[in-house]
Amino acid sequence: MYKANPRIKDLPEDERPRERLRKYGPESLRDSDLLALILKSGFKGTTAVQLGEQILTAFEGDLKRMADNRLKQFEKIKGVGEAKAAQIVAAFELGKRLARFHADRDKITSPADVADLMMSKMRYLQKEIVCVLCLDTKGGVTTKGVAGDLGGDLTWGKRLSEGTVFEGTLNASVFHPREIFRFAIEESANSIVLVHNHPSGDPQPSQEDIRATKQLIEAGNQIGIKVLDHIIIGDGIFVSLKEENLI
Repeated sequence: MYKANPRIKDLPEDERPRERLRKYGPESLRDSDLLALILKSGFKGTTAVQLGEQILTAFEGDLKRMADNRLKQFEKIKGVGEAKAAQIVAAFELGKRLARFHADRDKITSPADVADLMMSKMRYLQKEIVCVLCLDTKGGVTTKGVAGDLGGDLTWGKRLSEGTVFEGTLNASVFHPREIFRFAIEESANSIVLVHNHPSGDPQPSQEDIRATKQLIEAGNQIGIKVLDHIIIGDGIFVSLKEENLI
């Protein structure tokens, strides 16, 4: 029988996540065990491991869905207050940043490098967003933007960031030239790369994606800001419209 406020240390030693982690390594732990270590404690009649299992059940065991949720969604689960919700969200954010870490390099030479940079940020989103990555006149990153010179060498600037210019519905996005080029002008961009996601996980461009991109290329040529490529992010895969000769 569990105590009124059970703790992980109340479990038999061979069921304690921390002891098993120390003995066998983190890869030996179940998802619920890892959550238990993050949560540290359960609530009345429920251990941290059991609470971890309940959280996983609430999301049907889908870690991708969990990674994209915010505090309020976790706080709806019995036993998960603001503090525990914050711990879970923080853990997922660290994972996302680690996934982006290998993209923090001095050179970007292909659309794949840009996809590496943006994949962890965009692949799990439930709505479409449109991001603009800005290049300076030397082929490098603008002070506040992310750059990807798809034609050759690129030297990264001191700051790594990107501009989100639109957030859409589950299955549609709208490319507003005014907002896109306003951001590019504010960043003193010489050229830009467009990046957006398909929540379905399938990055194949629609006819509207192609048409809108061609329209933006024409607008960019008129104002002197070249649109180098449009990259669509799916679930672990991507499509470059330029590589596919669609623009």
